[in-house]
Amino acid sequence: MLRRLLILVGLLGLAAGTASAQAVDARKALEASAKTMGATNLKTLQYSANGWFSQIGQTYGLAEDWPHYEVTDYTRAIDYNAKWSREDYTRRQGKYPTLGRTPMPEQHVTSILSGKYAWDMQGDKAVPLTRMYLDGVPYSDLRQLEIVLTPHGFLKAALGASDATAITLPIVGPSDFGLSHYGRKVTIVSFTMGKYKVNGTINDQNLVELVDTWYPNPVYGDMDYEMRYTMYKNFGGVMFPGLIHVHQGDPRLNPAHNYYELNVTDVKADVPVNTMPVPEAVRTAVPAPVKVESQKLADGVWLLGGGTHNSVLVEFSDFVAVVEAPNNEARSLAVIDEVNRLVPNMQIRYLVNTHHHMDHAGGLRTYLSQGTTIITHESNKQYYLDIMFYPAPRELQPDRMAVYSPMYMISRRPAPIDTVGGDTRGEGKYTVTDGVRMMEIMHVQDLAYDLGDPSYREGNHSQDMLMAYLPKEKILINADLYSPPDPGAQPPAVTSAMKTLYQNMLKLKLDVSQHVPIHGHVGTNDEFVKIVTKTQ
Repeated sequence: MLRRLLILVGLLGLAAGTASAQAVDARKALEASAKTMGATNLKTLQYSANGWFSQIGQTYGLAEDWPHYEVTDYTRAIDYNAKWSREDYTRRQGKYPTLGRTPMPEQHVTSILSGKYAWDMQGDKAVPLTRMYLDGVPYSDLRQLEIVLTPHGFLKAALGASDATAITLPIVGPSDFGLSHYGRKVTIVSFTMGKYKVNGTINDQNLVELVDTWYPNPVYGDMDYEMRYTMYKNFGGVMFPGLIHVHQGDPRLNPAHNYYELNVTDVKADVPVNTMPVPEAVRTAVPAPVKVESQKLADGVWLLGGGTHNSVLVEFSDFVAVVEAPNNEARSLAVIDEVNRLVPNMQIRYLVNTHHHMDHAGGLRTYLSQGTTIITHESNKQYYLDIMFYPAPRELQPDRMAVYSPMYMISRRPAPIDTVGGDTRGEGKYTVTDGVRMMEIMHVQDLAYDLGDPSYREGNHSQDMLMAYLPKEKILINADLYSPPDPGAQPPAVTSAMKTLYQNMLKLKLDVSQHVPIHGHVGTNDEFVKIVTKTQ
């Protein structure tokens, strides 16, 4: 909210140089736009498109955008009164670089919302979405917001809101997306939908050109979700954008923010839509409780599993260290409780963060709020200080740091973040020890680059990737490079990430007995070597 206030103040300050922003009748502005856009009596809408989507929170490097993938045969149907939506499309890697990730196979995606229920379809099977989107917001909330973020959905929701307000102001600068600029006036209408605030911009042609809201996210806090609409066309009496460009993130804080872009090919108004009943499996589904299941790996070393991601606890003589703080605060609190049960009255002095991806960094704030030192790659420090550890209010989903505002962030200089150096060609290392036990945190080197492979990025999931090694226990902890196969399962196909992990082991002369992944279960090094060398 602080950032939003600053943005609004800035806009008003810019406008004051030419003309003052004026409060206007929100309903009058909305009704005029609804008439122009054919939304007044619109009940249902279906549109088709092609374009690209992105994998939010999964950048290879912090100076890059979210990694894209191709989307074809996109169709979306909306019933505004029923609060129902269905999206169908095919996704594949297409022409877009994988940026260190396994290429996306071709898949058909069906996503459905019906009121307060959200689910996906896998063939004829309904798959309830009991997890939260990016570990922060329920899918049902998100998809309801996504209806309101459409041009006609915004107008209908705003006309039905009791708290809609509006201002008119001139735009004094250029636009990179074909939106209003250079002195043209726009009307910004604001209202709330439950706890979510929605702003919509109506231009001087009565067309909705931008709608945005904010949803809770463990990394970004109140994270921006913005849809931009340009190249309007008349489709049988309904004005609809020919180009939809969508952001999630904040380009002022990080370059990654482009979520998707669709080139609209067809729009049909008031067509019958099949608002299928909510499947019983979806209606009765409940979120799985957050649980932590510990497995002893060696004296003083435990795997903390029980969820989609693992953490690892390492006990030292007068403190403990934890590797990885995934998901969100709920997961971190559960892991901390288990740490306190296994090793009572011991300070968690260090938290090792393997890389910056949202699902692996979403629980970091909880540890930082209690004074734990975060160990991460040097490229992440300023990113975390600017975004995740910034002491701004988090209004949609307050966490411990937001509620209690620990004073050590002011009193400790520099902030309790230690870093591991190293680029894709160089070695970086950080050692945690009490004089008896040692844990080495090392930067994963992209050795495929040194081997002359022009696609060296394919060897590593993220350029800031760290791994942790316990030489006495011969344990190697990695994230997203290798997960041992389930017992009795076929060995996985060899990936470039697995090859990179193996080459790092050889170059660094690591004597490994157990592979401990952040995803999945523990495996032996003999098994890993047998898998990874079958094509060497």
